[in-house]
Amino acid sequence: MGISALTPPTDTDDAHQTLVEFPDNRLLIDLCGEFDRNLAQIEHKLGVHILRRGNRLAVVGEGGSRGQAAQVLRQLYARLETGKAVEAGDIDGAIRLGDSADGTAVQPGDQLEMFQRGRVEIHTRRKLIEPRTEAQKAYVRALYENELCFGIGPAGTGKTYLAVAVAVNMFIGGHVDRIILSRPAVEAGERLGFLPGDMKEKVDPYMQPLYDALNDFLPGKQTAKLIEEKRIEIAPLAFMRGRTLANAFVVLDEAQNATTMQMKMFLTRLGEGSRMVITGDRSQVDLPRGVASGLADAERLLSGIDRISFSYFTSKDVVRHPLVARIIEAYDADQERGEGR
Repeated sequence: MGISALTPPTDTDDAHQTLVEFPDNRLLIDLCGEFDRNLAQIEHKLGVHILRRGNRLAVVGEGGSRGQAAQVLRQLYARLETGKAVEAGDIDGAIRLGDSADGTAVQPGDQLEMFQRGRVEIHTRRKLIEPRTEAQKAYVRALYENELCFGIGPAGTGKTYLAVAVAVNMFIGGHVDRIILSRPAVEAGERLGFLPGDMKEKVDPYMQPLYDALNDFLPGKQTAKLIEEKRIEIAPLAFMRGRTLANAFVVLDEAQNATTMQMKMFLTRLGEGSRMVITGDRSQVDLPRGVASGLADAERLLSGIDRISFSYFTSKDVVRHPLVARIIEAYDADQERGEGR
């Protein structure tokens, strides 16, 4: 049963209430979620009340919010009709993207064509990834369209996660032969020499976020096999020197902690048939005082060059716990006050 089977929202005699009808009661149960938690999330986000009346949901609230909530409910129901589940992240994405998230599903291999068809989906072996904000959607498009991309913004905005998802999608689609994920091994003033163990044991804790992202998209055994075959590499930035990275999807994470010379070294590794993504957060530089960040330098020197894209995120694009966005805003406001003084 398609979305056309839905009854459009109908205003009742109460000017502050909209009724939306759903024909399939089983799907309606999934739409509401266990203990109506999906409805509670929509209520909290949009400031409305949602009441269940048989196979209809009554949305109570102000006009704009009420209309948006009704649209989100219809959109999520349509998602259930295609056989997909509805989770908290899907609800968040539907609320953030609104009507722009409507459209037909994307099949593997569509890549750039998907942007003309509304919904943006990244297919991996383990899960389907969908951007949840307009900035994320534009970023994913840039990743497919450009050979060199920068994603700049605060923590929790999906910069690295989406880049690794696209890397896996292009790898399993045969568009690249290898995935190379890298980070500077610089964190909060600690130095590798002070850590116990051999070089791999010293380095792995710095690389763990990249392992985590990769394991979200590929089965564990397959990931281990690909790493063993060196078709997937996870290595510190310093290990990139002297290499030419051909036919690879290369991601440099936490690039704000690369020095200017390291950044130049990394950028000039780009080889034939490769794509490169650099992600970073300008507010979390852990380099020693007085050492310039290579990310800021690259941004200054390379913006305006064709086939190099810059995507920017703000606290509004944070897709972690809602408190993360508020924490980032508080720190940003304090920094602005400090600069004002």
